[in-house]
Amino acid sequence: MKRVKYISMVATAVAMTAMASGSAFAMVDSDIASTKHNLSATGGGNQTGDTTEICVFCHTPHGANITQVVPLWNRNMTAPTAFSTYADLGSSTLDGSIAAVGSVSLACLSCHDGQVAMDSLLNAPGSGNPATGWTFTSPDSTMSADGFLSSGIAMLGTDLRDDHPVGILYAAGNVVGNEGTPANFTDPDFFGVEVTTINGTNYWYVETGSAGRDRADMILYTRTDPNLATGGSVISGTQPYVECASCHDPHVVAVDANQVSFLRISNAGSALCLACHDK
Repeated sequence: MKRVKYISMVATAVAMTAMASGSAFAMVDSDIASTKHNLSATGGGNQTGDTTEICVFCHTPHGANITQVVPLWNRNMTAPTAFSTYADLGSSTLDGSIAAVGSVSLACLSCHDGQVAMDSLLNAPGSGNPATGWTFTSPDSTMSADGFLSSGIAMLGTDLRDDHPVGILYAAGNVVGNEGTPANFTDPDFFGVEVTTINGTNYWYVETGSAGRDRADMILYTRTDPNLATGGSVISGTQPYVECASCHDPHVVAVDANQVSFLRISNAGSALCLACHDK
């Protein structure tokens, strides 16, 4: 039996098992070409006719932006100081310190802040030079011809006060070493987390389905901000943070009307929200 056929049969069996189990987090379909993140000439939404490459809008195999922790990042970035965050609201219910915008969230905002054009790339396809002067079309009028997001739900801007906090310690802290004991979290109204070690570094996530870290889980991103004070104590060492990509995966295709905006899982019955929040 050919290997590709065997893999296909295994994938089909896994999908059928997930459907039979009735899991709300059954399977997550990743197909970037079929999503709104396909900005190339083959895309069906905001797009440019200047390239048929899809991945180039975010990634490059050589000469990547090494200031970012995301894989082979091909984009210029907005300065972290340009953003205001949820912490600026002064909410009395916010009991976790928020770090400056960074990590994977800063990478997401290199498009979604509306300040950086879609062709602001380090390496254009095949040339090794920045792409400039590409023309974009937008069927829903949410992007300018120059490739700047201008309106719509995807255009977050630099004022993030009306968005879910990013760069915030999960459960306000005290998670490390207490992963399975939410009562010991600074804010106990959160579910416990799993931790896995990759290349000697701990990574945390909230399990949503089958055992093992995968794209359907709520991924927590590791940062080290030793000067953050939470609950009167100093947080030091690598900690799990909530970032944009904790809830969103830029590559996934929606499985239903409740999995909008590249959510990692369907939010039917607020399943995504309640994966982390114990309410």
